[in-house]
Amino acid sequence: MDRETFRKTEALIDLDAIRENYALACRLAPESKTIAVIKADGYGHGMLRVAEALQDVVPAFAVAILDEALELRKAGISTPLLVLEGVNSTDAIETAVANSLSLVVHSEEQVSLIQQASLSAPVSIWLKVDTGMHRLGLPPAQPGTVLEHLKNCACDISVICTHLACADDPADDSVTEKQLETFRACVADLGLPLSIANSAGILAWPESHADWNRPGYMLYGDSPMAGDIGNARDLQPAMTFRSEIIAVREIAVGEAVGYGGRWTATRPSKIGTVACGYADGYPRHAPNGTPTLVNGHVAPLVGTVSMDMITIDLTEYENVAVGDSVELWGAGLPVNTIASAAGTIGYELLTSVTPRVPRIYSKSQQQ
Repeated sequence: MDRETFRKTEALIDLDAIRENYALACRLAPESKTIAVIKADGYGHGMLRVAEALQDVVPAFAVAILDEALELRKAGISTPLLVLEGVNSTDAIETAVANSLSLVVHSEEQVSLIQQASLSAPVSIWLKVDTGMHRLGLPPAQPGTVLEHLKNCACDISVICTHLACADDPADDSVTEKQLETFRACVADLGLPLSIANSAGILAWPESHADWNRPGYMLYGDSPMAGDIGNARDLQPAMTFRSEIIAVREIAVGEAVGYGGRWTATRPSKIGTVACGYADGYPRHAPNGTPTLVNGHVAPLVGTVSMDMITIDLTEYENVAVGDSVELWGAGLPVNTIASAAGTIGYELLTSVTPRVPRIYSKSQQQ
């Protein structure tokens, strides 16, 4: 939710960009239904606001856990909702049914819980098969047997799904090809709708497009791919994480900056202090040289990231002052660039922006 703030560290969220990215996912797989994954607070963008922006165009949303789904229902989101991790108690199954939620079922233990639950209506199920991710899912030999076990239960098995482990690296295609082959073989005679493609599958693996696709990361305008691919170039970044310069100082050759003196000036230098640190979600391990943008120019990080501040090198620029805006990532500086410098992935950075950073939403989507 937008809120007044006196500290100019904020995440600007372009909900129109999210709608455009969703439309791109649909165009790339026009024969599929496209479910929007909005787990982890909409990948840091605000789950409810993302849901409100997309609810008129999506057939369903997906979240990770039951609590996320219940939060959306409480807020008035009536769109079909899928809980990707499923649940692990009969009470949770009954709560899901009461709130018209669909559940992924990925284990024999969950099958047993459905058989034990006292259900007022059938529970909607997506049955998950493990084709090589080895995280969640039934063995490929089991879906038919499980379907038999659930035949007399109060359930509606809507879809059979799997998850791709390495689709973000099309240069190493053997794993994905094996997963697709395994999945197609184990569901060939089951006669149910299928779901395979995540964001990477949608962008780079047309053969993974099935009855239902499940884009997540790409909805927020960032590519999940290890390299550059054409389909990802049309993505529009939805979050601009920015702050402002709160101090500018001159330091001499040999002077150090920040905790531990990790960076030392090798020339007379002008250093800007920016009101953003790891307590806001900026990566603690970002190294010297990680780029920021000041007035459209790259100003590299110097010194250790602290809780509330970072320091950047402004020596090359004359007309920089306290109050100037600093883009930490966004339309001009891809989050994947910052993630790569910090030895992580863009997913982590987006979902790590903390609650003290206000989300400021595009006016065109405000209610």
